[in-house]
Amino acid sequence: MVAPAPAQRVREVVEPAVVSAGLVLEDVAVTRAGARSVVRVVVDLGEDDEGELDLDRVADATRAVSDALDARDVVAGEYTLEVSSPGVSRPLTQRRHFVRAVGRTVTLRLLDGGTLGGRLTAVEPEGDGGGGGTLVVVPVTPGQKGRRPKLGDPVHVPLAGVRDGRVEVDLSGLGPVHDEHGPVDDEHGPVDDDEAGSAGQES
Repeated sequence: MVAPAPAQRVREVVEPAVVSAGLVLEDVAVTRAGARSVVRVVVDLGEDDEGELDLDRVADATRAVSDALDARDVVAGEYTLEVSSPGVSRPLTQRRHFVRAVGRTVTLRLLDGGTLGGRLTAVEPEGDGGGGGTLVVVPVTPGQKGRRPKLGDPVHVPLAGVRDGRVEVDLSGLGPVHDEHGPVDDEHGPVDDDEAGSAGQES
């Protein structure tokens, strides 16, 4: 049986192809499924990109990645290539993850052991000292007896003090939240695999 190619080697080959397609390489995994290797590549929009990662761009990335793998013959034998978007369940660990999550309800795990939940309304630029910037989170208290949820005062959290975060399913019915920069679109944020889809290819 042929051993699967190391994921790091595959990453080195496919990352330039993903970048050439105008996307960011999020993750690479290589496993076995019977006699074939399965190469799973997760791609995402960049921090400054607006809108959603649609099927056409995923398909473009799939073709670019497939061509790169075949040209370098990095995966021995037959393989199945799966290229997809991250989905909203992925941990938020980088600045661009939080930028893409603006407008969503999130839970943050802080480095001091605490947690903070609420609507992420902005990711402010980093200052001269670096650190990745500041997250602005508006706490949301569920309403009682059919009343609308209550909004707390915005909390500014240095990104350097955040261990990670996750996007939560918003059942509050709150809708867009306004901050000092104006209204926040409740529909803006990461696109899950059901929305953006995924593209597969066999070689």
